[in-house]
Amino acid sequence: MTDVHSKKTRSYNMSQIKSKNTKPEELVRKFLFSKGLRYRKNDKRYPGHPDIVLPKYNTIVFVHGCFWHYHGCEFVSIPSTNTEFWKKKFTKNKERDVRVQKELKEMGWRVIVIWECQLRKDNREQSLKELYEKIVGLGEMKDSQ
Repeated sequence: MTDVHSKKTRSYNMSQIKSKNTKPEELVRKFLFSKGLRYRKNDKRYPGHPDIVLPKYNTIVFVHGCFWHYHGCEFVSIPSTNTEFWKKKFTKNKERDVRVQKELKEMGWRVIVIWECQLRKDNREQSLKELYEKIVGLGEMKDSQ
C-alpha cells in the first residue's frame, strides 16, 4: 500500500511531531504541580533527558507515547508502509529506553514510566492517582511496561 501523502507532505507532517512538551506530558505535569510536587522538565544533565525529574523524591518520570516507544497496546500497530524501517526504529527505541532506565537506576534514581494510553479519559484519573502515590511512596504502581 502506498502512502496517501506526497513525500513532501509526509515529511512536513513528521517534522511537526514534538518530542517534548507533548499534551500527555503537560497533563502529567499539571496534575503533579496541582498536588504540590515541584520538578524539572527535560533535564539534559541526565541520560535520556527525562520528561520529569523530581529531586526531592529521587524519582524520574518518563511519559512515553505508545506509538514511538511501541507499547504494544491496542492503540498501536506497525505502519503498513515501510514496515522494515518501522520495525528497526521501534526496536532501537525500546533498546534505548531500557539502556537509559538502567543508567538512571545505577545513578540511584527511581524510574517510572507512564504510557500515553494510561492517560486516556477512561482511566486517566486512576493512573495519575497511582503515579502520585508511587512518587510520594504511598503505594506501588501497577507494572505498566
